[in-house]
Amino acid sequence: MDGFDVFILDFLRHTAGVSESMLTWLYPLTAAFAVALFSYVCTAVFRFIVMPAVQKLTERTKAKWDDYIFNHRVMKAFRRIIPPVIWYVALPLVLTHSPGLLSFLLKVCNIYLVVVSLLFVSAFLHSLYEISEEHKKLRNRPLKGVFQMFDLLAFVVGLILIISIIIDKSAISVLAGLGASAAILMLIFKDTILGLVAGVQLTANDMLRPGDWITMQKYGANGYVREVSLTTVKVQNFDKTITTIPPYLLVSDSFQNWRGMWAAGGRRMKLSVNIDANTVRFCSADDIARFVEKGYVSASQYADAGFPVSNTQVYRDFMIGYMRSHPDVNKDLMIMVRMLQPTPEGLPVELYCFCSFTEWAPFEMFQSSMLDYAVVMAREFGLSIFQRPAGTDLKG
Repeated sequence: MDGFDVFILDFLRHTAGVSESMLTWLYPLTAAFAVALFSYVCTAVFRFIVMPAVQKLTERTKAKWDDYIFNHRVMKAFRRIIPPVIWYVALPLVLTHSPGLLSFLLKVCNIYLVVVSLLFVSAFLHSLYEISEEHKKLRNRPLKGVFQMFDLLAFVVGLILIISIIIDKSAISVLAGLGASAAILMLIFKDTILGLVAGVQLTANDMLRPGDWITMQKYGANGYVREVSLTTVKVQNFDKTITTIPPYLLVSDSFQNWRGMWAAGGRRMKLSVNIDANTVRFCSADDIARFVEKGYVSASQYADAGFPVSNTQVYRDFMIGYMRSHPDVNKDLMIMVRMLQPTPEGLPVELYCFCSFTEWAPFEMFQSSMLDYAVVMAREFGLSIFQRPAGTDLKG
């Protein structure tokens, strides 16, 4: 840079007419301004020539990942790194005679370089997260917390570097000094640390994905997972309210995930009809013949039974046959009708099967129609549904 020094000195002495006494402080300022101007020109070239060229190049490729890696946010963050890099290289060459000013400017330059580097890392991580959202195998993974963890880690490293620059100590010395206040740091970042560990467990064990329907009655959560971050899990309940739960509670406490229901292709229906015990009786041969005409049961089922057949047994067999032939019942999963323990409200007959509909509204329609059919058909078998007497029943 000797030629640059001579050029600046000649310009100040002969062209600008600066006296020798003023050169001692005017030359460093002029040299620093020239370096800043050069960095501005380089940044402008990158902004108006390189960035548009890269954008056109990425648009021509068939791959989508480069659209995220080289998007405007990442390129803008990278553009901010150019000036401090140029300052860091050029200032020691032009300010050899001003060590005090050089030391101050380099310190400012290093701090600024760390800050813009953190912004670039954050933008780059965000682009990687967007790529994962487009990937078929990764889009349903709770990776947002993982990327937030790396973002936080970069921030901590940057903060340590900035402190070390300000106090003129090595980063290792600063880190050793922070070890003495580890308890305070753990208290401040308690939720973040717990969320980090929980996020790793949730991801590694595939316990939770965005879009899962979870139930956690203890905290009023019953809906779809909308976001899994480092410190919160947002659940949109069916009443459209939002419940936020710290991730570590999902690991330390129990919650119900309904993802297996969709994977199995069936939603469980478990209903019971209370039969009046006074209407339970044995069936005659004529009763069996009459019940067989209704379908779903055959006379051969009871021909060699060896014991009297009750109307509740035929009713249960009838409902099993009906559910097995129903088009909306998943035949690959459990289908069962059973008699439960008698109660003061009657003899409960439980209908158990899995509906092919997993969405709420179609499932409720199926469940209601199945209950209606079970109640109506009970009368055909001489059975009465038990219910407590109402005021109108007691008028007589």
